[in-house]
Amino acid sequence: MSDIQLFSPVSIRDVTLRNRIVVPPMHQYSAVKGFPTDWHLMNAGKFAAGGAGLVIVESTKVERRGCGTVGDLGIWDDCFIEPLRRLATFIRQQNAVAGIQLGHSGRKARANRPWEGDGPLQRTTEIDDWDAWTPVAPSAIAHSEKWPAPRALETQEVKDLVEAWGQAARRADAAGFDALELHGAHGYLVHEFLSERSNQRTDSYGGSEANRMRFLIEVAEAVRQHWPAGKPLFVRLSVEDNAGWGPEQSAKLAAILKTRGVDVIDCSSGGITDVAPILGKEIKYNYQVPLADYVRRHADIMTMAVGLIIHGDQAEQILQNGQADLIAVGREILNNPNWPMDAALKMGADGPFRNVPPQFGYWLGTRDKRGFGTKPSTWQVGLDVGMDVGHEETRKLL
Repeated sequence: MSDIQLFSPVSIRDVTLRNRIVVPPMHQYSAVKGFPTDWHLMNAGKFAAGGAGLVIVESTKVERRGCGTVGDLGIWDDCFIEPLRRLATFIRQQNAVAGIQLGHSGRKARANRPWEGDGPLQRTTEIDDWDAWTPVAPSAIAHSEKWPAPRALETQEVKDLVEAWGQAARRADAAGFDALELHGAHGYLVHEFLSERSNQRTDSYGGSEANRMRFLIEVAEAVRQHWPAGKPLFVRLSVEDNAGWGPEQSAKLAAILKTRGVDVIDCSSGGITDVAPILGKEIKYNYQVPLADYVRRHADIMTMAVGLIIHGDQAEQILQNGQADLIAVGREILNNPNWPMDAALKMGADGPFRNVPPQFGYWLGTRDKRGFGTKPSTWQVGLDVGMDVGHEETRKLL
């Protein structure tokens, strides 16, 4: 079927994605002093080889203070360019677009890794720059009662951070990435500036809604100064939280960001408090898709949908309904790195193996021609005909 939108290419500025499937940034907590390891190459590489159109490397921090926990990737110095280039190069070699997310954890910095318990990290001699790794935020307001209060940023420090994001974008370009996302969600630094719950500043970066938007707008402007005009720029927003920020404000901000060179809004939710806005509601397929739909319609900007998107036909319906332009598949692609190929087979897409390397596609294609592995009932056929079917391919493998 050639009319399936999920597997149709899409161009954003001068960059073309082979399909609408995006692997969103997902923390791996596996860096060593900010540098990527073989784990990162394996992790990003398997998704690119699995057929996704865009693979976004996890939140990579624009300054050391912005690291959320042990193992975060860094891009606050030129020494990170070459190691990151290895990731971008391999992703591109698989004909996927290589993206990277730039982030800063703000007052949620210096935290435990998730499987070690939610909350602040305890001091240890293994961290030799503990005192320099001080959580900072718009205001000296703790994330919750179990978190320490961060240090409030001085006005000049805010301006310095804007430039840090710009320089990080320059390094991302030098490393060979072709798509960039700014992390403005989930209660991290940018989101902290947006929320009146966490931002009680009295200078030009706090107070009014316009002032609270100022930091992200300036970051987007600084990034665009260093990020090539032909390369797309995404922003992830918590479109809805339970702390005074919602879809109406997000759409207003998205419309402004569009004028500053932002192309896509990655629509998520929550993070300013420990109580997510989805709690108390039924969590079901597409539970965050309405957020992408709202921003797309009210800000006239491309959006990316996230949130319990599991099946190919489910993703296709979102696109057919005009609720989003791109589909981010996170946890499900962790479960099945070949999700794009699997979805293409199940949906009857033309050339289901065209987006995977020939090392996969050729052999799977020969099996597909024999009718194996694509329909639930064909296993019985194999039992009936024994080794006669596929006998030549079996000899090749041996």
